Amino acid sequence: MRGTNGRTLYRIPQSGKIAGVCAGIADYFAIETWLVRVLAVSIFLLGGSGVVFIIYVALWVILDIKPQKHYDRDDIELKKKPWQSGEPAKQALSDVSRQFRSLEIRLQNLERHVTSDNFDLKRQINSL
Repeated sequence: MRGTNGRTLYRIPQSGKIAGVCAGIADYFAIETWLVRVLAVSIFLLGGSGVVFIIYVALWVILDIKPQKHYDRDDIELKKKPWQSGEPAKQALSDVSRQFRSLEIRLQNLERHVTSDNFDLKRQINSL
């Protein structure tokens, strides 16, 4: 199944528990596989058992297995999480802290500008 984003929905039995349908859906939407599995099991247990089972089996039959050529090194590198980049934890924490501090300063400047008398005066002049 080809999506509007140009990617194809496959099932990935190598990453799957049963047939790789949930792994394929997770790969297609670029989300964690466990999240798709929890969602499917939750719907199954909360009364949608017939629907989830039929959809799962239908996708198992319809979807092609993801070809091995799609498992190249670039795909693996793109799927790395930020904490898997090899950067030491202290350095990563320092970088994140620096980014949050920068955003905090920008937010403070924005609040200072919006609450100033000049802002009110300019707004009243523009509304005339």
